[in-house]
Amino acid sequence: MTIADVARHAGVAVSTVSYVLSGKRAISATTRQRVLESVRALGYHPNAGARALASKRANVIALVLPLRAGMNLPVLMQFATSVVATARQFDHDVLLMTADEGPEGLQRVAASALVDGLLLMDVEVRDPRVPLLRELGEPSVLIGFPADAEGLTCVDLDFARAGALCAEHLAAGGHREIALLGAPRVVYERGTGFAERTLAGFTAAAKDLKSVAVPCEETYDEVAETVKILFDQHPGLTGLVVHNEAAVGHVLAALRALGRSVPEDVSVVAICPDDVAERASPALTSVLIPAEDVGHQAVRLLMAKLDGLPADSMLLEPRLTIRESTR
Repeated sequence: MTIADVARHAGVAVSTVSYVLSGKRAISATTRQRVLESVRALGYHPNAGARALASKRANVIALVLPLRAGMNLPVLMQFATSVVATARQFDHDVLLMTADEGPEGLQRVAASALVDGLLLMDVEVRDPRVPLLRELGEPSVLIGFPADAEGLTCVDLDFARAGALCAEHLAAGGHREIALLGAPRVVYERGTGFAERTLAGFTAAAKDLKSVAVPCEETYDEVAETVKILFDQHPGLTGLVVHNEAAVGHVLAALRALGRSVPEDVSVVAICPDDVAERASPALTSVLIPAEDVGHQAVRLLMAKLDGLPADSMLLEPRLTIRESTR
């Protein structure tokens, strides 16, 4: 089925069908409705190859999502789902790159002309992909901030402020000895941006308190051991910040195993999606990781760059919701 078949069925010119489908020119409501009815009746779908040749666009963007140790898959899928849904609003599909190929993978996809632009996740402070991004012709947006973001377009939650906000909330509640249970050790070893910035924000805000920060793995046995050692070494600890979505439930269980009640003995704040915080028992005071908003903004910025429009980097302000786990 071709666009010419649709035009004949609707009794209009081929160009009219093209304008209705592309939205590039105003068409009367009556004619537009007639064309759309013919499209539905004939089961017409635009040919992606033909559209790419005509527009010089593939109408596909790449989401570079390396699946590496220490990454929480459910949260990553929230980002990916938001990217896909928003891309469809702009009439684009998403090519998911999951292999951890580094700069070579970006070079390969860019050279293939398969995509119009690139979205990159799991950004490191000293990300080896950054120099290549500055050289490539394809527009790109990073979900995360490298140390040197000059000339790049980035979007993310302000994780430094998020870490600080958690420490400030505990300090305002009268806590004088607090700890950060962070991401798995491998995440810090890679120099992943969100983990580094959360740690920096927490440390700066807790400078007048007794504070400690330790990596936290994801299995119950590892979490329980970390929590036990933490309280053995810091028996006066009364406030915890957890920045590890996979470990949240294990932390609460480990505290119960040590005979410490939340929030009576220990107040707990998490940096996590709202559904994780709300499912916990007790429900956790938390700073939201706004995966849906970040994904939406990343696609919007990339589409602006594709159209030659300004696309400035964005840091989203963190929001703390007080629930049952702090007092």
